[in-house]
Amino acid sequence: MNEYFASLKDKYNISDSLMKEIRTAFDAVQPYWQPVSNNTWTAQIKILNAFQKHHAADFHLNGSTGYGYGDTGRDILELIWADIFRAEKALVRSNIASGTHALALCLFGNLLPGDTFVSISGMPYDTLQTIIGRNKEPGTLDELGIIHKVVPLTEDDNFDFDAIAATVTPDTKMVCIQRSRGYSWRKSLTIAKMKEAIAFVKNINPNIIVFVDNCYGEFVELVEPLEIGADLIAGSLIKNPGGGLAPRGGYVAGRADLVDRASARLTAPGIAEDVGSALDFNRLAYQGLFMAPLIVEQAMKGAIFAAQLLSQLGYKVSPAADEERTDIIQAIEMGAPDPVRWFCRGIQMASPLDAHVTPYDSELPGYDDPVIMAGGTFVQGSSIELSVDGPMREPYIVYMQGGLSVSHVIAGVVAAVGQMEKGAQK
Repeated sequence: MNEYFASLKDKYNISDSLMKEIRTAFDAVQPYWQPVSNNTWTAQIKILNAFQKHHAADFHLNGSTGYGYGDTGRDILELIWADIFRAEKALVRSNIASGTHALALCLFGNLLPGDTFVSISGMPYDTLQTIIGRNKEPGTLDELGIIHKVVPLTEDDNFDFDAIAATVTPDTKMVCIQRSRGYSWRKSLTIAKMKEAIAFVKNINPNIIVFVDNCYGEFVELVEPLEIGADLIAGSLIKNPGGGLAPRGGYVAGRADLVDRASARLTAPGIAEDVGSALDFNRLAYQGLFMAPLIVEQAMKGAIFAAQLLSQLGYKVSPAADEERTDIIQAIEMGAPDPVRWFCRGIQMASPLDAHVTPYDSELPGYDDPVIMAGGTFVQGSSIELSVDGPMREPYIVYMQGGLSVSHVIAGVVAAVGQMEKGAQK
């Protein structure tokens, strides 16, 4: 390790005092890394068993063209996926453009005009707000007469059961839970917390659809939301479950009738999941899924290191290095715009691609504030690869996620704090 850290010190011109903090942080996180590795072993066997149960073969790695009729590779992948996530059915497709798209399929597919759905984990992530109809855009749920209500979390980031009881009625069609924090300081929601909330909702009416936005959470804990009573989950393949290999795509999994309705919105009623050619997708989707637990482990270990180091340097972090985790996101409160920019530029400097590029904050579709993003990823926008982003608004929080190897994440964090140190000295 001495040679590794010496090369980082030389490469990024790190001061002796900062290097001491880096080495201290590395030593401090070693006990926190072992439970992460233990989860990987268990998840890997679960995936291996599913591949073998459904007789995955070399033939299934081939793609298809045109309508995609008879694409057995696509169909077997979805059976494997359903098995792993304990779903009745899964839709895993290359033409789901993003996690937001997967969520939209579930909402538009399962909500009708006049229906009410309630977000019980606070206001959803920025891009989902545009789907709901925050700015009265055309084609939104609001335009269709679908009613959305929000129950904020408590001040200590727990579900507010009194407020849920006052808002969720037996006539509520769907309850939504966002597992990850999004662009907010609140804690991400653990499986244990979600289990309690789902049971509470089902006690109001067992027919209420409980839908969990599972983005960034796959394979972080040993249990997934469908195993604790959720009816439907969705996410992106360029996050955790794609293992850094899937070039695009998303998934929907859960109760068969709910997945069917979502698939009808992906294509059209009557053809639903029966069409959709895989092209070059199957091999990378299979291999990415198989690799996913290991890649998630690498990202989590890097996030734990970042939490420890930035905390030592005096910054507020969430979660803390020794805190229970349910997703791969590490939030760091910078307190001012310049440290955000310096941190992002350091991550970019340490990227395998576009390391020579300087990220700047700019306007992006679906966001109210300028956003800065960094990460020279092999798949555009991939957040299972090391990346960092954040809206330029108070209190100026950056959200770091991903990393295909922990050694690269540490290099990125070292470069980032090095840039912060240099920026503060100017």
